[in-house]
Amino acid sequence: MFENLQDRLGSILNGLTGRGALSEADVSAALREVRRALLEADVALEVVRAFTDRVREKAVGAEVLKSIKPGQMVVKIVHDELVEMLGSEGVSISLAAAAPVVIMMVGLQGSGKTTTTGKIAKRLTDRDRKKVLMASLDTRRPAAQEQLRQLGVQTGVDTLPVIAGQSPTDIAARAVQAAKLGGHDVVILDTAGRTHIDEPLMQEMAEIKRKSNPHEILLVADSLTGQDAVNLARNFDERVGITGLVLTRMDGDGRGGAALSMRAVTGKPIKLIGVGEKMTEMEEFHPRRIADRILGMGDIVSLVEKAAENIDAEKAAAMAAKMAKGKFDLNDLADQLRQMKSLGGMGGIMGMMPGMAGMKDKLAASGMNDKMFDRQIAIIGSMTKAERANPDMLKHSRKKRIAAGSGTDAAEINKLLKMHRQMADMMKMMGGKGKGGMMKQMMGGLASKMGLGGGMGMPDLSKMDPKQLEALQKQAEAAGLKPGGMPGLGGGLPGGMGGLPGLGGAKLPGLGGFSGLPGKKK
Repeated sequence: MFENLQDRLGSILNGLTGRGALSEADVSAALREVRRALLEADVALEVVRAFTDRVREKAVGAEVLKSIKPGQMVVKIVHDELVEMLGSEGVSISLAAAAPVVIMMVGLQGSGKTTTTGKIAKRLTDRDRKKVLMASLDTRRPAAQEQLRQLGVQTGVDTLPVIAGQSPTDIAARAVQAAKLGGHDVVILDTAGRTHIDEPLMQEMAEIKRKSNPHEILLVADSLTGQDAVNLARNFDERVGITGLVLTRMDGDGRGGAALSMRAVTGKPIKLIGVGEKMTEMEEFHPRRIADRILGMGDIVSLVEKAAENIDAEKAAAMAAKMAKGKFDLNDLADQLRQMKSLGGMGGIMGMMPGMAGMKDKLAASGMNDKMFDRQIAIIGSMTKAERANPDMLKHSRKKRIAAGSGTDAAEINKLLKMHRQMADMMKMMGGKGKGGMMKQMMGGLASKMGLGGGMGMPDLSKMDPKQLEALQKQAEAAGLKPGGMPGLGGGLPGGMGGLPGLGGAKLPGLGGFSGLPGKKK
């Protein structure tokens, strides 16, 4: 979503940090480029103007221009203002009201309201252990109510039975009553949309609000909308009064202007973002983490949280035990490749790694992408159990059979085997004798550098909440582990795959079976 903006701002700010001293003219020239980059990203003009004015006001002060590293100070100011524009703190859906808590979903037709309703209901059911009732108030769009019923079946969430001929306001009142009688904690009202904002729509929304008295009114907006998103948000806020925003299609190739503009214009927080089509692909919006990603600073906390949800704790523990003995066969490699895919693939992980965002294009150019992972998994899947456990037995005739079975060729099989050999050698080094192995020494060194005690004294990330994780990241940076400078994030592993989580070594704390990695819920 923010790739173009990330590239543009990255090159502008890198030009500043590379200089020993800055003049007011240097800052002004850089801010002109920043302004242009934001406008090209479809951020509203009034938002861009306010943003650059605030940055200029702080950046041209004598204490910045004469500081030891003025370029870095300007980058920090841009970062802080970006966080401020997006909303300084992440805000989740509020359930602090008498049950049933009513959540009303509003927005234009095609913005993804019904799917988002299903995603939020599943999230509240799975994460917050709430009993949720979904009700479709869309009597105009053909099969809208049936679509919500199907989503209810798919997610295991209750839906309000359809009674033909009822008006949206009557359905809203019946939904609240049914939720009270059924002992539901939350009722989500999926309202009708239009192709554009009109008076009848606004009157209907106001009447539904009066009848159901919602605790949350969430505006669902397509993040690919661009400049018009500002008018949409402003209109809904003035007429209905929204409490938060949900942005859909954040995994798309839009320019990200809606996300940056809507929060600034309405003052209402972005609460959730849709990052894919699956019912589980919805995330909380963390302004600081998004700002870090836009400026190429990485997002370790989100990566750790994602790993905690996707990595099976038992498998991770078994892998750690094998690594400690220096064992690593092709079954293990296949598991690691699948793990990489579940964490968002090479591009997704690189985008969250400090100082590594620029590597994505280089890796793609060298052919290291998610399709390569699929081919490698197919190659391993075409081998027999004995071949996977003992790759040395793979001679020409066997390779020929495996190539035919996986739709690849002998050259690709040889590449995979070479990568496996290099990773297996690394495993032996990490699990070697002496002072407890390279991995233990490295983790102990990281822990002591962060003031967390020696040995394997890394904190148990499974028992930390996101605020503690963010504090840990800041502590790491304060200890000299700057973006791009965390141990093992260089070219540690052969083949340019150095220290990525899930690729042969838990080089980030808590990724790969060390430090009590929390497993996904079973």
